[in-house]
Amino acid sequence: MENRLTQTQLKQIVAEVERLSNLRQSELDSEEVKEILQELGLPPELLNEALIQLQRREALAQQQRRNRWIAGGLAAAAAGAIAITGFYIQENRQAIDRVSIQENRITSVQDDGGNLTVISRQNNPEIFYRTTLKDAPIGKKLSLSCDWIDPSGQVVKQNRYQTREIDKPIWNTQCRYQIGTAAATGNWQVKMFVESRAIGSASFEVK
Repeated sequence: MENRLTQTQLKQIVAEVERLSNLRQSELDSEEVKEILQELGLPPELLNEALIQLQRREALAQQQRRNRWIAGGLAAAAAGAIAITGFYIQENRQAIDRVSIQENRITSVQDDGGNLTVISRQNNPEIFYRTTLKDAPIGKKLSLSCDWIDPSGQVVKQNRYQTREIDKPIWNTQCRYQIGTAAATGNWQVKMFVESRAIGSASFEVK
């Protein structure tokens, strides 16, 4: 079967043949190059070494371009990793910032559901600050602390602890302090913090 060409294909073939012809005309063989070197007063016996050096420089330039591409790719990957890490840190920060106290009470060891407002120091009672957190971040652990503050404003006890992994947004937790017989009488306060942010407090009187 005879192959037939369209006018467009013919124009493309003519252009390609012309390009190849020009390329061939622009190429010089080694003898021609040696003649040119002699005309320039340069030693033609250095032609082979010059070709080797030229090839080395071309290979080095190609390797440098490749290295720049690799470095650019690594930099982009690092920037992406930093952005993702920043996103998760921001997300975690926002989750912690949403935590607040829904309910809080002062109780003795035996929790009867009430709230102690007056505590006698005579029997060295251990008291609990029981809190119900809301918007607790599911799947995370919270770092909590409590400051027990006497009537003079001095922090006489700090509780620091970490919750177990939270599995529901409404979360019960507690901290404790034993009131000694020498404890100052008057109005006391306990404050709870999530990390360094105060989220709730309760007051009680020691007699």
